[in-house]
Amino acid sequence: MSNPLTDPATTPWWTGAVVYQIYPRSFQDSDGNGIGDLRGVLQRVDHLAELGVDVVWFSPVYRSPQDDNGYDISDYQDVDPLFGTLADLDEVVQALHERGIKVVMDLVVNHTSDEHPWFVESRSSADNPKRDWYWWRPARAGMQAGEPGAEPTNWGSFFSGPTWAFDEATGEYYLHLFSRKQPDLNWENPEVRKAVYDMMRWWLDRGIDGFRMDVINLISKRTGPDGELADGLVSVGPYGDAGPITTNGPRLHEFLQEMHHAVFDGRDGELLLVGETPGATIEEGKLLTDPARDELGMIFTFEHMGLDHGPAGRFDIKPLDLRELKATMSRWQAGLQDAGWNSLYWENHDQPRIVSRFGDDGEFRRESATMLGTVLHLHRGTPYVYQGEELGMTNAHFTSFESYRDIESLRYVAQARTIGHLSDDQLLKGLQDGSRDNARTPVQWDASPQAGFTTGTPWIAVNPNHRSINAEAQRADPESVFHHYRRLIALRHDEAVVRFGDFTLLLPEDPDVYAFTRTLGDERLVVAANFRGESRTVDLGIDLHGAELVLGNYADSAAPESAIVTLRPWEAVVVRA
Repeated sequence: MSNPLTDPATTPWWTGAVVYQIYPRSFQDSDGNGIGDLRGVLQRVDHLAELGVDVVWFSPVYRSPQDDNGYDISDYQDVDPLFGTLADLDEVVQALHERGIKVVMDLVVNHTSDEHPWFVESRSSADNPKRDWYWWRPARAGMQAGEPGAEPTNWGSFFSGPTWAFDEATGEYYLHLFSRKQPDLNWENPEVRKAVYDMMRWWLDRGIDGFRMDVINLISKRTGPDGELADGLVSVGPYGDAGPITTNGPRLHEFLQEMHHAVFDGRDGELLLVGETPGATIEEGKLLTDPARDELGMIFTFEHMGLDHGPAGRFDIKPLDLRELKATMSRWQAGLQDAGWNSLYWENHDQPRIVSRFGDDGEFRRESATMLGTVLHLHRGTPYVYQGEELGMTNAHFTSFESYRDIESLRYVAQARTIGHLSDDQLLKGLQDGSRDNARTPVQWDASPQAGFTTGTPWIAVNPNHRSINAEAQRADPESVFHHYRRLIALRHDEAVVRFGDFTLLLPEDPDVYAFTRTLGDERLVVAANFRGESRTVDLGIDLHGAELVLGNYADSAAPESAIVTLRPWEAVVVRA
């Protein structure tokens, strides 16, 4: 049975789309307070139209105390004054729609802010009607509530420390897989689900075109056993791994199917629905994205984003083994070949800049940024471009702890100092490589003092290299990263083989060259990319005599004339053969 997502007669629009993620706080400031806002987005909609993207996904702009930069929501149906008003958002949506660009909102419903009225009621008393809207538990048997180690389980949160916060008012603990200001909603309660679905319909009725669902595979969870104790540099201590217990829980698919029928029925073909699913396997991916199951359109997977992580995770970076990257990417391509759909991404607000991570952010920044873009966009799936990725923006390389703002990074440093395994130099190197703030520095629009982002003092420092890396300069250079991304996006729009073609990996054991084919009927594209700063010659095993160059990332790129291909440093070529 063929995959309906690859049949032109039945495929939804989003299989041929490219999505652009806006992290509003760092995109464009319109009023000089140093924080990006919605009226700032209005100033830059033509940049998005020129780039050619089909969808904009907004990271949260809802009312929030901003403990985790908006992922702690206190009102799902209003805009935080930091970013503007609902009327401003309506104006942005209209401006994007006028340019043929759809709008996806972030849906954060695994947890709320502890300042959300639902939680304020829930914690007010043990018998409040909303008590069961969150996960409340007594102390561990035989222990005094509030004592160290008395938490109901030993789980460690994603942001360090325990996942259970003691609340003196009622003498019980509430669950928070992230910050203690982000209590987890209890999806076992049907009233919670109804309230969430009502809110989602409200947004769709306002003209939103879909949702990116934050950590959506955590909404069904088991809360019984302790987690396994890890022995990494930072995770050592009293906290166990909650992941296997709280991820992909027993009612996940039931909840998503219920959501689909309650919210999306009758609008299915119109909406882009993408779930962030840490820890999802290919088998889970098939279940979540098979259109016959009425759950999601696609998911964000994380396997490829952990390949350069050492024992202590994202702050313990090791060199990438390209063979592992190829194996992981191709495994997902094959796994969703017959049912389901891939999301394709290198960057987002939670990941360091890819050119600093898998490329060369020095001498070969342009070449490696365009090569990485080519490899990603030539896979099958829906590509996501994170703001600044289309410029080849790099990690911030901040040289002081005071420059960092991210809650995860700051708590990592505090916990690591308590444990005492690492020196400050090692900790700073970990942040320079792995901090989420690397993706959160302001977009570099021009070479002016604050990169054209603000006339005031930015909430986080602008990367000093904005004087040479910026949108204004790249718009004037036909060989820039920006214009290469325009060509990649156009290629997906124009070429059915890019959208639907089968994927076959070549040279799986080559440590330097990433090569594959995309095939649709008699049409075949061959993609070859060099992940090293030196030239490489390889035998692709495919006769390329008479091949036609479709795209290259050097100004003088040419189609190879035989199976023997020489690639210059960080070079990528796409040929029709």
